[in-house]
Amino acid sequence: MSLHRPLSILLTSLVLASAAAGCALQAQSDDGASHLDQALTTNEGFETGSKAAYAAGNVSLSSGSWNMNDALIGTLSSDVKAGGAAARVRNSGSVTMNFDRASAAVVTVKSATYGSDSSGSWGLYSSTDHGSTWSKVGSSISTSSSLTSATFTVNVSGSVRFSLRKLDGGSNRVDFDDIAISDYSGGGGSGGSGGGSGSGASVSVHTKLGLPSAASSSNWNNYLSVKSQYVLAYNSSRKIPNWVSWELNSAYIGSQARLDNFRPDDTLPTGMPQASLADYSGSGYDRGHMCPSGDRTANAAANSLTFYLSNMLPQAANNNQGPWEKLESYSRTLAGQGKELFVISGGTGSAGTIGAGVVVPDSTFKVIAVLDQVGQGPADVTTSTRLIGIVIPNNDSEVAKADDWKPYRVSVRSIEVLTGLNFLSDVSSAVQDVIEPRVDNL
Repeated sequence: MSLHRPLSILLTSLVLASAAAGCALQAQSDDGASHLDQALTTNEGFETGSKAAYAAGNVSLSSGSWNMNDALIGTLSSDVKAGGAAARVRNSGSVTMNFDRASAAVVTVKSATYGSDSSGSWGLYSSTDHGSTWSKVGSSISTSSSLTSATFTVNVSGSVRFSLRKLDGGSNRVDFDDIAISDYSGGGGSGGSGGGSGSGASVSVHTKLGLPSAASSSNWNNYLSVKSQYVLAYNSSRKIPNWVSWELNSAYIGSQARLDNFRPDDTLPTGMPQASLADYSGSGYDRGHMCPSGDRTANAAANSLTFYLSNMLPQAANNNQGPWEKLESYSRTLAGQGKELFVISGGTGSAGTIGAGVVVPDSTFKVIAVLDQVGQGPADVTTSTRLIGIVIPNNDSEVAKADDWKPYRVSVRSIEVLTGLNFLSDVSSAVQDVIEPRVDNL
């Protein structure tokens, strides 16, 4: 029997882990410059700091200083929260950042009605002049007894801060928790920090729908490696890929047997830190393909390329050989039906290391855009296009090998918030904003 965590709890913990891992990477940059691949996500769960009274005041939290007006940090059993605490607001109270971010793409906030109080309403406000003036973002949100996520697309490329404001003015109380704010760097989509601007197709057919991040040959922690069978952004400080992207249709499928010629990537720059076969030996983790061997069986050369260790990460056996493999097989079934698939996969967060510093992600993610005909591209992605997103814990105790992949489905927008990446960055933002918040249910 699989020990599934509720998806809301899973994503909350993964977002926090991803941010923590990102901060650690930035600290260990080898040349003093920031080599961080994935855009950092500001997260606030109100688990640190203390404020027991409603009177206006500032409180130091893990993300920075916040002003809480007619608000406190609630830890009672009646506070609806993901962890041990939430921000509880009454009357026309607010919870406001006292600091700026350099940019913002997507803001996600969880909220609920406190205890047995009546439903409340609240809004998100933003300021691009250090808090002097504020503008409402999106629609007002009504609360219920359950902690529910609301997602706002902001796409601000300069300094910005945010405020959560209770709007109904009543004495009923509202809980806020798990605020997540992702970076924005001008990509074509509404999610994370992708390349965008129609740049994907100019790099490779495998990134036809857009680059998930602004990878380049000058950044060893976001190193763009273009191969004939897939494209990856390699992170030398983690010794695993940040993401791998590939096209899949029936032309890539043949009768070539699996070669199993695992090896370091001899196409990466000399001196770039990489995983070795010894790192995986006896580690207890599979050498988990991102672009799978089974997706490249047209000939020996194509299959061989999938066995570069740069295309792999340490993957729990129940994950790799269970729901992960089942989704790979299902993807090939769709390709055999004449569909055109664009797939992006990777790992997020850190559950430790193996060997000489090869990071073990605490989860694996995959995004699949399913187009109707081979040769289609960004212009053919519509609000009816099927988009599959999954996040699977990279831990044998939380996943059973017999599990299907479907229970692990989440929205692609939530994976963007989790990773700071921008999937489908060359697709119309209006289309992204319809299909990315959806959870596949076919």
